[in-house]
Amino acid sequence: MIKYSSQTRVLVAVDCIIFGFDGQDYKLLLVQRGFAPEKEKWSLMGGFLQPTESLDQAATRILKQLTGLENVYLDQMHTFSHPNRDPVERVVGVVYMALIDIEKYEKQINDDFHARWFLMKELPQLIFDHEEMVQMALNRLRYKASLHPILFELLPEKFTLPQLQALYEGLFDTKIDKRNFTRKLLSSNILKKINEKDKSTSKKGAYFYTLNETIYKDNGQNMLNLIPKNEMPAILE
Repeated sequence: MIKYSSQTRVLVAVDCIIFGFDGQDYKLLLVQRGFAPEKEKWSLMGGFLQPTESLDQAATRILKQLTGLENVYLDQMHTFSHPNRDPVERVVGVVYMALIDIEKYEKQINDDFHARWFLMKELPQLIFDHEEMVQMALNRLRYKASLHPILFELLPEKFTLPQLQALYEGLFDTKIDKRNFTRKLLSSNILKKINEKDKSTSKKGAYFYTLNETIYKDNGQNMLNLIPKNEMPAILE
């Protein structure tokens, strides 16, 4: 078998960042690392690329092996390649990211590696450069959500405008002007109003809406920006 001579072999690791939304809060799924160094410290779901698999296959395998999650769409985000990012030897890290509805997937999660959801504001210390990975992923997610209605995928079949606003405010950690938010949403025609109210939080109640699937699929990418312009610099940092 022909090999490239005089070349140093480098390990390739795949790390999976899984953001979740439980209807109220955004969370991050973490596991306890199963081997040294940093054994039993909190970590992203990670493992090494095997000779017979692609990066996508490795990400899918690692996520299922460490958490039990499967059929999750993972988006390849970035490659981390600082020579000293792993204290043992040279490891290039390829990061994948997903945003899921926690309730939809919670029955799949196993406890083999103590997989646990953490509130974004209460994350433990992570190993190596995993905190940098999470921050980059969060910025990337905010940027995408500021341009396209990807967060709608986390909503139940019927929802209220306050629930939708809370979804955006939670991701961007900011307060959004209710009047402007509602005006932009309704002008897009991406929602269909239902003659039914949610009265669980107030006597007056709030009307339920559903997603207009046709407009969402055909014109969703051209939706008006739902995030105030003064939030954009922070997103792009």
